[in-house]
Amino acid sequence: MATDASPQLRSVPPPSDFHPEISLSRTPTHDGLHFWQFMIAGSIAGTVEHMAMFPLDTLKTRMQALGASCSVQPVSVRQALGSILKLEGPPGLYRGIAAMGLGAGPAHAVYFSVYELSKQVLSRGDPNNSIVHAASGVVATVTSDAVFTPMDMVKQRLQLKNSPYKGVAECVRRVVMEEGIGAFYASYRTTVIMNAPFTAVHFATYEAAKRELMEVSPDTANDERLVIHATAGAGAGALAAALTTPLDVVKTQLQCQGVCGCDKFSSSSIGNVIETIVKKDGYRGLMRGWIPRTLFHAPAAAICWSTYEASKSFFQQLNSR
Repeated sequence: MATDASPQLRSVPPPSDFHPEISLSRTPTHDGLHFWQFMIAGSIAGTVEHMAMFPLDTLKTRMQALGASCSVQPVSVRQALGSILKLEGPPGLYRGIAAMGLGAGPAHAVYFSVYELSKQVLSRGDPNNSIVHAASGVVATVTSDAVFTPMDMVKQRLQLKNSPYKGVAECVRRVVMEEGIGAFYASYRTTVIMNAPFTAVHFATYEAAKRELMEVSPDTANDERLVIHATAGAGAGALAAALTTPLDVVKTQLQCQGVCGCDKFSSSSIGNVIETIVKKDGYRGLMRGWIPRTLFHAPAAAICWSTYEASKSFFQQLNSR
C-alpha cells in the first residue's frame, strides 16, 4: 500500500481536486510551475511592459486630461508630443515613471498568478474554454487593481503638465494630508469596471489567437513561439484598448481631478463624469487618447506576453532538471 500511495502524493492533483493551499507551497500547478514562479514571471513581464511603453502612456494621460476644465479642440498625438518636447524636453515623457516602477511589479505578480490559479480551478479539464479565460481575467484584474490603483493615481498626477508635485513621496504625502487616503481609490470602481471587460476581451482573444497560431505551426522553435505570443498579444491588446477607451478617460479624469485645472467632481459617479465630459466636449471627448492608448497596449501586450511566456519557459526548464 505504501508503494502505491507514494506516487499519488507527489503527482499534481486534477483540476477538480485542486486545493489552493497545496499550490501555494510545494506542489506545482498546471504548466509545471509553482505559484511563486508565476508571480515572478508576471512581475518581470509587467515591469518590462510598462517601463518600455511609458512615454506613450504619458501622451495618453495628457490628451485625456485636456478639456477637463473647459471645452477645447481635440489635440493630436503629434501636437501633444511636440508640446511636451518643446516645453519640458524628453524628461517630460518620463515624469511619474518611479511610481509606475513601484506599482507595476507587485500588481502584475498578483495579476498573472491569480489568473493562472483561477484558470486552473475553473477550467475543469478544458484548457481551451474562452469563457474560463475571460472569467479568470476578471478575477485577476479585480485583485491586482487593488494593488495598482494608488500608484497609478500618483503616476498620472505626476504626468500632468505643470504638475505641482516634485516626486512620488511628495505626491503621496500631500494627497494624504489634503484629500485623505480615500483619494488613492477614487477611481478604483471605474478602474475595475474598465479593466474587467478589457481583461476579459484581452485574455480570451489572446488565448484563442495563440491556440490558432500554434495549430498553424505546431512544430515551432522557441524563438518562433515568442513571435506567436507577441502577435497574439498585440492583437488582443489593441482590440481591448480601443473598446474600453471611454472608461479609461473617466478613470483619468477622476484620478487627476482638482490638479492643474482639472475639474473637481462632486462624486466619483461614473455617470456624473461622463455627463460632464459629453456636455463640454461631446461624445468625441469620451474617445480622447484612443490612438496613443491603442498604440500603447498593442506593443505593450506583445512585450508583456512574450516576456511572460519566456519567463515561464525558463522556469519550466529549471524545474525539469
